[in-house]
Amino acid sequence: MKKIMIADDDPGIVDAVEIMLDFEGYEVSSTVNGATLLDMQTEFPDLLLLDIWMSGFDGRDICRKLKQKKNTKGIPIIMISASRDIERSAYEAGADDFLAKPFEITDLLGKIKKHLKEN
Repeated sequence: MKKIMIADDDPGIVDAVEIMLDFEGYEVSSTVNGATLLDMQTEFPDLLLLDIWMSGFDGRDICRKLKQKKNTKGIPIIMISASRDIERSAYEAGADDFLAKPFEITDLLGKIKKHLKEN
């Protein structure tokens, strides 16, 4: 079973996405704290859904740091944001994909399947 971690400080989005991914057969975990991602030592997810604007953290900084660490650089990161204007900066930070809020669950599932097949 593939593990997906959701990092978003919006509980409504986390709950909705968690329910859908669970229904699709993924093992899902979530955090509202960006520091949690940087402290990971074991139990890495197979894919990370990362919000760009999290309270106290810029998801792009977290993405850059994860892509620089040996044990997390291979984890596909799909960045999510309500602002379409920062898509380019998400890719510049090392994101593997980008999704603008609000998004269709089918679009999210398609991106997840694509990145999990590649890895």
